[in-house]
Amino acid sequence: MKARRGRAAVLLAAFVVLASACTRADPTSNLSPDPPTHPQPVDASLFETTTPIKHVVFLIKENRSFDNLFGRFPGANGNTVGDDHGVLRPLTRATLLPTHDLPHAYPDALTDIDGGKMDGFDHGASAAEYAYTQFRPNQIPSYWAWAKHFVLADDFFASATGSSFPNHLFSIAAQSGGALDNPEQPIDNVTAIEQAGFAKSWGCDISPGGFVSVLDSEGNLVKVPPCFDFTTEGDLLSQAGIPWGYYAATNQQDGYIWSAYSAIGRYRNDPTLWAEHVHPVDNLVSDIRDGLLPPVTWVTPTHALSEHPEHNFCKGENWSTRVIDAIMKSPMWKDTAIFLTWDDWGGFYDHVPPVHLDDFGLGIRVPLLVISPYALHGVVDHQQGEFSSVLGFIEANWNLSTLTARDAGSGDLSAAFDFTQPPRPPDLQPATACPSAG
Repeated sequence: MKARRGRAAVLLAAFVVLASACTRADPTSNLSPDPPTHPQPVDASLFETTTPIKHVVFLIKENRSFDNLFGRFPGANGNTVGDDHGVLRPLTRATLLPTHDLPHAYPDALTDIDGGKMDGFDHGASAAEYAYTQFRPNQIPSYWAWAKHFVLADDFFASATGSSFPNHLFSIAAQSGGALDNPEQPIDNVTAIEQAGFAKSWGCDISPGGFVSVLDSEGNLVKVPPCFDFTTEGDLLSQAGIPWGYYAATNQQDGYIWSAYSAIGRYRNDPTLWAEHVHPVDNLVSDIRDGLLPPVTWVTPTHALSEHPEHNFCKGENWSTRVIDAIMKSPMWKDTAIFLTWDDWGGFYDHVPPVHLDDFGLGIRVPLLVISPYALHGVVDHQQGEFSSVLGFIEANWNLSTLTARDAGSGDLSAAFDFTQPPRPPDLQPATACPSAG
């Protein structure tokens, strides 16, 4: 498998804005529950690949920097002390219990990075208490075990300098449509939608008045509805006849904001395409057990299981363990590559300044675990990567074209594998007892 590297600026594809979703007088008028769906059974071995990998699972959790999770990992480029405007602060023991969310919008990232000094994470209040914290190995036993037994990448970055919305778009398209940060919308309209039993949306069914600021080709910020029509990795797979799926919270569940295909108009506004490719994440484990996962699968969790700071981290890790254990127990384990990462740094300290590739990133460093029967054993991968690198692996494995300069030049993570080794057995991890407040 060839490596595709470089630092060319990302090419902004032309986007089509579907404004109808943002002009409704009644914020609940066009809403209806998404019906539960499952993928159609398919034999992934029938599709030609350049490696023994026949299944890729791209699992994206929320809001953790590398130093926050793996700064103490042996052999990794981690720190146990943080820089606070020139004052060194020990990274104190993180809590598994819910905490306050930390500032992590695009301007906050610029403040944290501070021109490469990586010393601006103390924004006051809750940031002062939680930004300079770090998990110990016994707090994250499954993640630590898989880092020891498979591959941990310590030079892996969020694709975008901003927060969740642009990064989740990069995870499916190697671009964000020009979005630098999360969409904004009137709080009253969001409240009306939530009271009607539907979740907040950042995509094509955003509440009336919602918009996202995008950087256009001339470098100007323009407010547009967050409903785009650029080419995604799913389109490349479909053009090649390769089935794929995206598991996410439904439009009635908290966490729907991370359902990236809800921001791609031709999918969100076509019930047939939506039902074919987008599935409730609550069905994921049973679909794995039933052998229904297609060759390529993206996964984002519900909010409560995402490891976002407002939720119990232990419960989020236990959920990841259930998913990965289910894959390991299934027949698909023998030819699967799992890429587990976090969508942005979430405001937590990290000491490595990101490389400036273009106007959108790279963002602050996040962990990546590569888990596969063909993954190297106990290796820390020091090669630079980002979310587009996972797309690069998919493209190289199924002989697809590329989307943007990002996936064409970000590398394809093939160095994390040894395809000449005998497939390794599963490495199942137990669930852990989670602490509760009081």
